[in-house]
Formats: sequence, structure tokens, C-alpha cells
Amino acid sequence: MTYCINSDCPSPKNPSTARQCLACGTALLLRDRYRVSGALGKGGFGTTFLAHDEGLPGCPPCVIKQLQPTAEAPHVMQMARDLFAREAKILGKIGNHPQIPRLLDYFEARTDFFLVQEYIHGSTLQKEVKTRGAFSEAGTKQFLSEILPVMQYIHRNQVIHRDIKPANLIRRDADKRLVLIDFGAVKDKVNPVKANEESGHTALTAYAVGTPGYAPPEQMAMRPVYASDIYAIGVTCLYLLTAKSPKEMSYDPQSGEILWQEHVKVSEHFAGVLSRMLEISVRHRYSSADAILRDLDLEPYLASLAQNMAIPTTAPKEVEPNSQPTFNSDDTASVLGLDDSQSGVSPSARMAAAIRARRERRRNTKRTTNYPVSPRRPSGNLLSSSSSQSGPFSGDKKITPEAVQNAYERGHRDFSLQPLSRLNLQRMTLSGASFAGAQLTDCNLQGTELINSNFSKADLRNCNLRNTKLSNAYMGEANLENSDLRGADLNRCNLTGANLKGVNLCGADLTNAALTDKQLSVAKTNWSTIYPNGRRGLR
Repeated sequence: MTYCINSDCPSPKNPSTARQCLACGTALLLRDRYRVSGALGKGGFGTTFLAHDEGLPGCPPCVIKQLQPTAEAPHVMQMARDLFAREAKILGKIGNHPQIPRLLDYFEARTDFFLVQEYIHGSTLQKEVKTRGAFSEAGTKQFLSEILPVMQYIHRNQVIHRDIKPANLIRRDADKRLVLIDFGAVKDKVNPVKANEESGHTALTAYAVGTPGYAPPEQMAMRPVYASDIYAIGVTCLYLLTAKSPKEMSYDPQSGEILWQEHVKVSEHFAGVLSRMLEISVRHRYSSADAILRDLDLEPYLASLAQNMAIPTTAPKEVEPNSQPTFNSDDTASVLGLDDSQSGVSPSARMAAAIRARRERRRNTKRTTNYPVSPRRPSGNLLSSSSSQSGPFSGDKKITPEAVQNAYERGHRDFSLQPLSRLNLQRMTLSGASFAGAQLTDCNLQGTELINSNFSKADLRNCNLRNTKLSNAYMGEANLENSDLRGADLNRCNLTGANLKGVNLCGADLTNAALTDKQLSVAKTNWSTIYPNGRRGLR
């Protein structure tokens, strides 16, 4: 079926082969290549469509966003055009991240503007909660470990999303990673009244961007800051923990703060993190994702503290084999043999005892949740020194292939800065792992599954990467000199700034990969190499 995008069309459904709408005569093939198959959603900015790109082999799916200004005055159209160009520039700048849809095209047709983006097949977090119920504390922390590095990335690129909510977070079916969609400047409506006023206001910015309940006060007042996204993530956490939207929660009538504590039961430490994310005052709210990650990373240090504190303990209480490990103040009392009325126990001692109890439970309990507790991603820069000191092999004298596989199966995904040279990791499944800055020279990674993995600034010289699955991987500034990537799947791989000198790319699939002709010029290709534009053959 081909869908007509004319909003006034009385019958938009057409045969799949039609080139003009049978009802209104509108051209159905946008830019002579995009065939719309249906509408995905509609808002103040226009309509989002599902389409297929007939200009590429296999006609891959894509998402087309149509911006329809509500006023036709020349200066209003120019403002809409400027806004549209700005949005396209933003998406083009940040769309190389594996958890952000890639901008594929943008163009103007008649009085409408179109953005073409990568289609993400999966379910939103909103739908996930409605289907499976509320998340546990561990599941919510796992969510933060996935979304906060994305925030770091877009904020480093001087972009504020302005509409983070469960409906704009999709868990991609291919790898189960979260993808952030719907970057928002094009959602500003053109106000025809303001546009006709001779004031200094810009009509396109006369509307606050964001979703009420998720957007903080400064954003609704059209003064968003980076911390505005932090607040929206905090409200999203509340939704995950309670399965309740913000409008279902009560507010303090004096401060405007969400009274979420009565709906959420989490550990004291995590409650403190949430409270600071949800501060009404920007001055007191977390200013960056880095700070949240640092606070969430306190647990390993607290666990170390717990090991070294000389506190008499009793055996932890037995738990049911399938119960969800939790952390709350009751753990402390059970371990110390005290109740809350007893004094003389310092907060650090109580915290330490609680952590010991949790660790003991984990040793005796199988993890059955869909969102297992995993090590936190490194805060701030992925290449920080802390990664090398507290990685999954901190206690191992020598890293072996078995140790890598076992760590991954236990939930470890951060192998940043690790010395992994000359290891035989052939045909392992290590998708979604971070090897940022890792030493991987002379490694055998033939046939290994590394989908959506992070190899930022990793040393991969002389590696065997034949037939390796690296789709959607991030390999920015990685050193791949003299590596063998024959037959490798590099679809949508980000190779920005990577050293490809002497790399064998014969038979490799580089469809939609991010790299330059200059990089390709120093690599070896042949007739079976598929280039970023989808074409095959010698250059």
C-alpha cells in the first residue's frame, strides 16, 4: 500500500505501485524515492510517516517527519525554513551515535519540510511498562546506565533534547538497547498571530517544547538548560518504578515538587539520587549526567568499605530462590540485630552492613529479572582512569578468553582500557560491550558478535576481524591498522577518525557506515566490498 501525505486527501490509501494518489492526484513518491506506507503519529508540528527508500537495495524502512507551518506569510515560511535547517544540522551532527536514529535525508517540497531518519524497530518504554508492569530498582538503575551516556554525548554536542519521556525511548529489537528518538526543535508550531505582530518575538519560539509533567518549570518558561533533560529522566524513572504518569501523582502546592516518595520504595542512596534529579530549582538539581553516574558508582566503594568495617554481624535472612534482590534500611537492622529504635550505630556502619547483606543474598540467589544488575558504565569520559582500576578483571593476574566470556555472562559490559592483546575471542557473543581505549592488538575476533559495541580509541592493530558482526558499533578514532576485516558486517558502523591504513575490507559490508573517502583510500577493497552508499564494486 502507498499512503498519500496530503492532509486534505479524502482517501489516502493507494495501491503499492501507484505514483499519483487516485483520490487527489498528489505525487506519492517523495523525492522520487520515498514511498510512504502509513502514518505513525501526528502532533502540532505535523505528521510522522513510515516509508521505504526505493533508492536503496532492499527498499529499507525509514521514518519521514513532515513539518507543516500553519501560516503562509513569506517571513513565517523563512523562519520555518531556518528552524528546519537548524534541526537537520543538529540531527546530522549527533546522529552517528548508535543509540540515536541517523539522519538520512532532508528536503523541502512545496510548503512542507521533510526529515528522513533511520527507522528503529522495537517497543517504547511506555509500552514495555504497560505490558510487563513496573521496573524494580535494579531495572531502573540499568535504565540510567543506558540513557545517561547518551545524555553525555548530546550535551557535549551542545544539544538539549527537551522531550525525554518513556514514549520517546525505544528498546531496539535487534540488540535490546535503548534508542532516544524525537529530537525536538521542529516541534515548535508557527503562531500566525505572533507572526503578524510587529514585535521582536520570533513566532517559531512562541511555544514551549516538551511534555507537561516531564518538562521542568524553566523549560516550560522557554529557558531550557542541560539540567532540564536530567529532570525529565528523573520523572521517567518514577514512571518506570510506579507505572504511573506524572499527572497521576500529587504535587506540593507551594513548591510544585512531585510527592513521589509515597509511591516509590527504593534504597536510601537511590532515593537521594532521584531527589536531586527531581529538584525544582536548577541550582540544586544535577547539572550533568556525569555527576549522576559518579553517584551511582558509589556502590562499589561502599562495598569495599563494608568489607573493611569491623562490625559484628549475624547471618543474613534466608530469601526465596526467585525473589528480587533489594536494598533497604531493613537490611541493616537484620544484619546488625538491631531495630530502628536502637542508637549508637553510625550511618556508614548501617550502610556497610546493608551492602554486605545484599552481596550475600546475591551469592545465594539466581537473578531472574529481565533487568539484571550490571556494573555501571564509567562516569564522564569512557577513558577515565577508574575503568582500569575497577574493571571486571581487577582481581585476576592474567586475563584469559574464558575470563572475558565469564565476565560478560555475569552481566559485565565495561571492558574499557583493559589489556586484552593476543586473546583468542573467536566466535564469542560480546554485543553491547564497551572496549573504549582497550588494548586489543593481535586479537582473534573472527566471527565474534560485537553488535552495538564501543571501540572508541581502542587499539585494534593486526586483529583478525574476518566475518565479525560489527553493525552499529562505535569505532571512532580506533586504530585498525593492518587488521583483517574481510567479510565483516560494518553496517551503520561509526568509523569517524579511525585509522584504516592497510586494513583489508574485501567483501566487507559498509552500508551506511560513517567514514570518509580518504580513510577508504588507504584500505584494501575489491569487487565484493559494499560501500556506505550501498554500491558494490571497485572504486
